[in-house]
Amino acid sequence: MKAFMDKDFLLETETAKKLFHDYAEKTPVLDYHCHINPKEIAQDRQFDNIAQVWLGGDHYKWRFMRSCGVEEKYVTGDASDYEKFVKWAECLGKAIGNPLFHWSHLELQRYFGYTGVLSKKTADEVWELCNAKLKTPSMSVRNLIKQSNVTLICTTDDPVDSLEWHKVIAEDTSFDVKVLPAWRPDKAMNIEKPDYLDYLDKLSMAAGVGEINSFAALKEALTKRMEFFASMGCNVSDHGLEFVMYRPASDDEIEAIFLKRLNRMILTREEELKFKTAFMSFMGRAYHKLDWVMQLHYGCKRDNNTLQYEKIGPDTGYDCINNHAPSSEIADFLNALALTDELPRTVLYSLNPNDNQAIGTVLGCFQDSTAVAKIQQGSAWWFNDHKIGMQEQMTSLASLGNLSGFIGMLTDSRSFLSYTRHEYFRRILCNLIGGWVENGEFPADMDILSEIVTDISYNNAKRYFKFPLK
Repeated sequence: MKAFMDKDFLLETETAKKLFHDYAEKTPVLDYHCHINPKEIAQDRQFDNIAQVWLGGDHYKWRFMRSCGVEEKYVTGDASDYEKFVKWAECLGKAIGNPLFHWSHLELQRYFGYTGVLSKKTADEVWELCNAKLKTPSMSVRNLIKQSNVTLICTTDDPVDSLEWHKVIAEDTSFDVKVLPAWRPDKAMNIEKPDYLDYLDKLSMAAGVGEINSFAALKEALTKRMEFFASMGCNVSDHGLEFVMYRPASDDEIEAIFLKRLNRMILTREEELKFKTAFMSFMGRAYHKLDWVMQLHYGCKRDNNTLQYEKIGPDTGYDCINNHAPSSEIADFLNALALTDELPRTVLYSLNPNDNQAIGTVLGCFQDSTAVAKIQQGSAWWFNDHKIGMQEQMTSLASLGNLSGFIGMLTDSRSFLSYTRHEYFRRILCNLIGGWVENGEFPADMDILSEIVTDISYNNAKRYFKFPLK
């Protein structure tokens, strides 16, 4: 029997162990997509206790606690931090087969030096140990980032954001990790939302333009904000989509749809999709001109529990996989941009693991010599960033495309301890490749293998996004 989560955790062969310990483990972390708050980096926040770090905004943990029958008071309610932590410890002790069990214990090992098992029996011991450690200077936000060997972070930022905290970080020469904004214009696209017109007022003020009274005016405001984001080092966009749609319409029709919404009239579903197609087409061409990467996260049906949504709001753990993600429309959307030579480097992430093969075939239609794997399949995302999901995504990508050109892992997290997810990913990567080698499916050429592993872990993302790193 193997020891619990020892140094060779998830590494089943000698080749896997060598690839991880000699190469992947030593490679820096480049976190090109996350949801951490740049203000907390700028102010170098020090957390009071482990519950603040773990449970403050982690809907992964919240979902699991609800699955264990925990009262909402201890999840997002008014229970004390200690009470919430104890409930989480009780749940984690039973989380067999769930990646939360591995992630939590990797964090305890790497940041707190705790090699035991967190459960209701050890809750008090871990609470005291972690809280004592969190009071030390080494556990401030910036020091957590530094000890995680992170070189660059891309946050997620709305077009109306002032980016004031990014400016503070950039001007602070005492902190050498780059923290760049990433453009997330979902609110400007989601024309069906009740607060859409209020958002347009905020956008017009941020852009310093007059009233946004047409689609042309919206594009002008977005262009001005993209120019500002670019001046702050942004070269990455991200979109959260229900699915990648392609419902083309004439300029006049789009203007009519936009005017209809400005007049507070309800749009049809087809009108909404036509507008979003025009919006995304404009964005894609703008990204090509700016030499930005376009990331498309899709396949999520959000806020399904209406009662709980009305009580505690969005991003609280009530989302699920959306089955509707037609690869034909993705191909048509990319093709429309390629027809005019305005297709930017693009990363496709589907929340539905059944889309792996479809994405793999779409990628191959639009690759060219302007970049290695110009069109990427993003890493296994959200409900799929576990052992099986990562193995399936990488195996599919290897089968249908170029795994060696893959840009690898991201945290997609709000936690400053979640960089261990890169270690988790790298262990799974090395084990997958090591298994192929030891099964005689690929030669045991360590020069090639080490290059592939370090490229996927770090170098590919650095080159693909053209980040300003040495």
